Amino acid sequence: MKKICVVVASRMNYGRVKTLMQSIKDHNDFDLLTIAGASTLLERFGNAVDVMRRDGFTPDKELYYLLEGSLPMTQAKSTGMGILELSTAFSELSPDAIVTVADRFETMSTAISASYMNIPLIHLQGGEVSGNIDDKVRNAITKLSDYHFTCSDESRKRVIEMGEDPDRVFNFGCPSLDLLNNQDLSISNEIMGDYIYLGDEINWELPYILMIQHPVTTSYGQGFFQINETLHALSEIDDIQKIIMWPNVDAGTDEVSKGIRMFREKNLGSGFTYHKNFSPEIYSRIINNAACCVGNSSSFIREASFLGVPAVMVGDRQKDREHGSNVIFSPHQKKEIYKRILSQLDKNRFDQENIFGDGFAGINITKKLSEINFTLK
Repeated sequence: MKKICVVVASRMNYGRVKTLMQSIKDHNDFDLLTIAGASTLLERFGNAVDVMRRDGFTPDKELYYLLEGSLPMTQAKSTGMGILELSTAFSELSPDAIVTVADRFETMSTAISASYMNIPLIHLQGGEVSGNIDDKVRNAITKLSDYHFTCSDESRKRVIEMGEDPDRVFNFGCPSLDLLNNQDLSISNEIMGDYIYLGDEINWELPYILMIQHPVTTSYGQGFFQINETLHALSEIDDIQKIIMWPNVDAGTDEVSKGIRMFREKNLGSGFTYHKNFSPEIYSRIINNAACCVGNSSSFIREASFLGVPAVMVGDRQKDREHGSNVIFSPHQKKEIYKRILSQLDKNRFDQENIFGDGFAGINITKKLSEINFTLK
């Protein structure tokens, strides 16, 4: 059996790769190894590793390599720490191939470690364009990778245009959409009863807006202002509930988190509920039943597009991404965000668009992996 190691280094990473992990685990040709690292192990980012364990993916290694500070410097140093920790883990686990996801600094650590250790690297979500430092990181990882599983036809074309062998580049869509295709997406107060929250009580059976806004590394120092513009725009809308989720771990997260905490503690808006993390299945229910999504999460472009949920993308973190008709963009200005949210709330739902796949990526990627005799490019 071939040993396939999947590195999960953030809560979003896990949502992107969970169905692929399950397909690999269930396949007779593979032995699944998992590494949980960086923010997946931290309470303030929702302890995603606990969700992994509940889902039956007990990590073979748990690696702490995230430095405190939320600075560009600490992000760079965390990348270096990741190389140190991951290279040791790979040496001990001896995988036949390694799977890494997307465009984060933790993904860069995985790619560098695997490349220097001559372990074939499988990259998911290459070839995309978003409009910030993620593009640099994503393209660097593409050139370090041996096999590519993109999420759209356009992304596959870009990877090939970068000089990658077309026979090593495949498009089966994004595995996160599999969760939307194969489960009950209804929501109720009973289903959500066990989730701990801060702020006002929410009735999940009434309309709500979902907000996720991450820091933008190339706009470091502006996160506090940016999140306040969005929160105050939401506070102007009195007749609908707001679900606020914590940002990711990128440089500037402390500024964004501070803005959310101050807004919450000063009780500047009614109907606001605050959450750290949800399991991928629960998050699928939440995004499916949202009246509108607001912020800069890529899930508003992938999952929300697949589901037809209206979304307002704030700022330039995702400005160049492929997107469906459900998405409109707004600058970091309260009045403009407010107007666009009202516009999207009037739209109700959009038609489903399959830009990023049809919901069967995990099974199809695993089938293709079973046909590959892993070699370095």
